[in-house]
Amino acid sequence: MDVIPVELTDEFIELIRRGVRVLYLRKTTVMAKKREQLGISKTARNDVRAMMHIDSRWFFEVDENYLAIRRLAVVFRSLQRTYLSFLNRAKALPDAERRLLMEIANAAEKSMMETASSIVSEAEKRYSQFKKVVEELGITGENHLIAKEALAEIIPYVERTKSFKRLKKFFGLFEAKKGVDKIYSKPARHALVRLTAAVLKNTHHKARDEEQLLKRIWKTVRETQERLEAPA
Repeated sequence: MDVIPVELTDEFIELIRRGVRVLYLRKTTVMAKKREQLGISKTARNDVRAMMHIDSRWFFEVDENYLAIRRLAVVFRSLQRTYLSFLNRAKALPDAERRLLMEIANAAEKSMMETASSIVSEAEKRYSQFKKVVEELGITGENHLIAKEALAEIIPYVERTKSFKRLKKFFGLFEAKKGVDKIYSKPARHALVRLTAAVLKNTHHKARDEEQLLKRIWKTVRETQERLEAPA
């Protein structure tokens, strides 16, 4: 697939339950570039033809757990953008207008926090390593709800990746080299940025801080998996 519409999440979950492998493009612009290379126009048939010529590294395979978290995470990010937008607009307005916009911002924040709580609950239910990583990072308690939400977005990628080098690339943590296609997930990287800022209590951290935190998460997940898979 080139995209998986959020509103069709249940349908794709049903396909996965029936044993169908579901993969989608990490970067939708790849499709347009491939059509251009093949000299074909944009039609449903040509899109299928183009996808058949796209290298497998551009695709990401999903499972039911990932799709369930993703559906809620899309809502959370939308609410977060709304909250921050109205909050910033309110700062530049007189008192009367500011109060009106703050009411909207507060309503968006309330919905955002409720959605974050739902995401964390899903992660706790679907990923056995989640609580262990929460403890390792010291983000326990209700005051760390947003940090745990960011972790819930990160865990699905970490849980299925055995190579840390590959995981780093997926999160956009590349070596400083020119002329290399930088294929990475922007939502995953943004979640890592938010989590690092929360754990370090520093919004001005460096990419190295993000890499070190990602490695802590990866190692904790791998160790937990190995213990669970070890023969009794």
